[in-house]
Amino acid sequence: MIYLKEHPEDLNITLALNQVGPQRRDTALRYVREIDRKLSLAAFLLLMEGLEKEYGITEPPVLAFGPHGKPFLRDEPRIHFNLSHCPCAALCVIGDAPVGCDIERVETPLDMDLLHHCCSPAEQASILASERPEIAFYTLWTRKEAFLKWTGEGLTDHLPELLSSPGAASAHFESFLSPDASYVYTLCRMTQQPLFSPGTDRTR
Repeated sequence: MIYLKEHPEDLNITLALNQVGPQRRDTALRYVREIDRKLSLAAFLLLMEGLEKEYGITEPPVLAFGPHGKPFLRDEPRIHFNLSHCPCAALCVIGDAPVGCDIERVETPLDMDLLHHCCSPAEQASILASERPEIAFYTLWTRKEAFLKWTGEGLTDHLPELLSSPGAASAHFESFLSPDASYVYTLCRMTQQPLFSPGTDRTR
């Protein structure tokens, strides 16, 4: 299931800090900027909502972390999830197999230095030829980030070639653009079975 919360700036920090448990509370309070605290809390609250709705887990989960920092549920490793956020929205995806997700605000104009750094020549040409290059870029960017979060590899120096790597051949991506085109997000998993859209009921 996909859980999405827009306008994270409206979050009540005091209330959220009392809901998430000590581990996430400490994580959120390490951020200096208020908006970063709100984003951290908003994403975790979505995870709590999903765990209660889908698995009946009502206590704030405790996270553990893989070798490259990918989080997992310490007490429920069979449940897979991933979190992401940007200034526009917070995102959580939960599944029965490894998942990755990324959400980004669509920035205009397109940053050409970032384009050259992150994309292969073929990707650059395709993006620049598209009707909305900035949307095409952030769709591709979120695919790369979601893939890295799915595999748990973390940061890499091979972003331009990432999606042409052998490992990417087994990945299935679903990308979504917000109705106002202010942000885009992508989900990544191995199976071809689609992940669930926001607000839909979970099925097996």
